[in-house]
Amino acid sequence: MQHKREGRKGLEGKGGLSLLGDVPLVAETPEELLNDETTPIARFFVRNNGLLPELVTDADGWTLTVDGEVERPLNLSLAELKSRFPQKTFRMVLECGGNGRSFFEPKAEGNPWTHGGVGCAEWTGVSLGDVLREAGLKESALFTGHFGADPDKHGSHEQQAMSRGVPIAKAMEGHTLLVWAMNGETLPFIHGGPLRLVVPGWPGSLSQKWLKRIWIRDREHDGPGMTGLSYRLPVRPLAPGADGKDVENRIIESMPVRSIVTAPADGSHYPAGTRIIAIRGAAWAGDDEVARVEVTVDGGATWTEATMTPPRNRYDWTRWQVSLALPEDGFYEIFARATDSKGRAQPFRAANWNPNGYGCNVMHRVAVTVGPEA
Repeated sequence: MQHKREGRKGLEGKGGLSLLGDVPLVAETPEELLNDETTPIARFFVRNNGLLPELVTDADGWTLTVDGEVERPLNLSLAELKSRFPQKTFRMVLECGGNGRSFFEPKAEGNPWTHGGVGCAEWTGVSLGDVLREAGLKESALFTGHFGADPDKHGSHEQQAMSRGVPIAKAMEGHTLLVWAMNGETLPFIHGGPLRLVVPGWPGSLSQKWLKRIWIRDREHDGPGMTGLSYRLPVRPLAPGADGKDVENRIIESMPVRSIVTAPADGSHYPAGTRIIAIRGAAWAGDDEVARVEVTVDGGATWTEATMTPPRNRYDWTRWQVSLALPEDGFYEIFARATDSKGRAQPFRAANWNPNGYGCNVMHRVAVTVGPEA
């Protein structure tokens, strides 16, 4: 699937990204541009739910409020966050909940992501859990609610463009960070600077940009993006095309296992006589680990297992590589399949259809030709 690749306001320095939407601004990264162990800022996908907020001139003066079911409500400046709590840096995957949506049949609602709604950056900040311990959680604390400075897509601040939340256990996990730096640089405005939340392994919509408030609640949060069919999956399988409105559903938590081929690029051509090609990619599995990655060029009749590089820390992606033998010149389709630590593998064909197109982890396919070009 091809998308227009052109610069728009907010996408300066990201000329290689594929624009999916102007209002709100959404752009994905072609898989071949995700070939770095750490995704460069210039190649990191963009997903907004509303319009961009006002530019910030005093980053250290940016304030975060923590209130609700806490003993000691907090109002902390960014400078105070930096000075009062231990700083941490982790390389972690951030992935849109709708990544892979375009492969559902029939078409699902939402931006037509292929495989590029993902990136793996180094995030620097403090653990949200450390801040919540400072605030003192009450026994009634069950869920978080996240609030940002961005207006909705109509420019209104009367309602949040997106306000999602997580169970307290996920909020207290040491890798859930309040972030002010990305790849060793000041967190770019387009990626939520000066302060954002990063909730690894779960849908990226939980990682609130331009973060202003964490509301601790005694019930599941019910902000925009938490009700109806938003970021929810049916508990029982739906027939493709069903509206899903009168069925039991659940909030999406851990994202499914997925792998991508980052080299060669789709459509690559090799000289006649080439019999070995080097394939490289990345794999990740939400809260779980990647157990193995395999590739096939014969539709799954045979599989070749890839060599994996251990992740740097939890929630880092697993880089993999393999030398694949080809029997003769011709056209080949390479499929990559990751399997997670619980034995769940990617399917050839999109499964678990749902109206908003979440959680599609169909295998990535790359076509290559060896010999004369057609």
